Amino acid sequence: MGRTVSVSVPASSANLGPGFDCMAAAIGLWLHLEVEETGHFAVEHDLPLPTDRSNVVVQAFERLRPADGLTFRVRTDVPLAGGLGSSATAIVAGLAAAAALDGGATTPDALLPLAVDIEGHPDNVSAALHGGFILSDGTWTVRIDPPPGLEAVFVVPDEAVRTAAARAVLPQHVPLEDATKNVAWAAALAIGLERGDLDVVAHSLRDVLHQPHRAALFPRSAALIDDHATLGALGATVSGAGPTVMLWVRSEDAPAVVDAATARAAGWAQVLHAPFAAEGARVGVGAARA
Repeated sequence: MGRTVSVSVPASSANLGPGFDCMAAAIGLWLHLEVEETGHFAVEHDLPLPTDRSNVVVQAFERLRPADGLTFRVRTDVPLAGGLGSSATAIVAGLAAAAALDGGATTPDALLPLAVDIEGHPDNVSAALHGGFILSDGTWTVRIDPPPGLEAVFVVPDEAVRTAAARAVLPQHVPLEDATKNVAWAAALAIGLERGDLDVVAHSLRDVLHQPHRAALFPRSAALIDDHATLGALGATVSGAGPTVMLWVRSEDAPAVVDAATARAAGWAQVLHAPFAAEGARVGVGAARA
């Protein structure tokens, strides 16, 4: 047997309310990839995903080098649909594994341009590479450490909403007043996260650019956002294009919020509790086996 590369990549939640298409957070749910030089091509997993070269992990890998003679083993804690960056985890994992096998750089700066090119937007892949909270326009990234005492509870509906459908309902033009509000809330959110001021964070989890327009696509998720306070959360945001909702919670309140959300989601969604991940993609290379 030849060398083995192991890559772990965190999930991510994009937009974070006011930060449409430019803010995201790394989440402590992980995709794990092992690529081994076995002399034959194979993709091994127990997921409802392709096991040939159309697999997103392999497609990303082959942007840097051929996958011939390699076995890909994938396991993941990340829901495959709903807005937790599953495609970003796969893209970053494939790119990082290919770069590592070639002895190339696996740093965020090295991998981000190609990851953005494949994914089409910078937020999820930036968070997956850098960890923490990020602000990005695709050419630069500002990273903020997760503040202590802040965690996430996710309500992940069983019925997915296609990203294309969620994009299609957004207006092409917005009032200047609405844009100004979102800029102010996004700036305040970044400041609150940097300072660890959860009161400022809670005040800033607002949006008028995308969430109201998408509410009709997932009314039960939208109702959770409206009712976040009754669930015990600081606030709630649509994760990515939805329909998953991220409840922002103080650590000490998390168990009670999980219980309340589980009761509300019975029969139509699963509830996941996860920390924000300070670390981005991790890469390790093992020596060839005898």
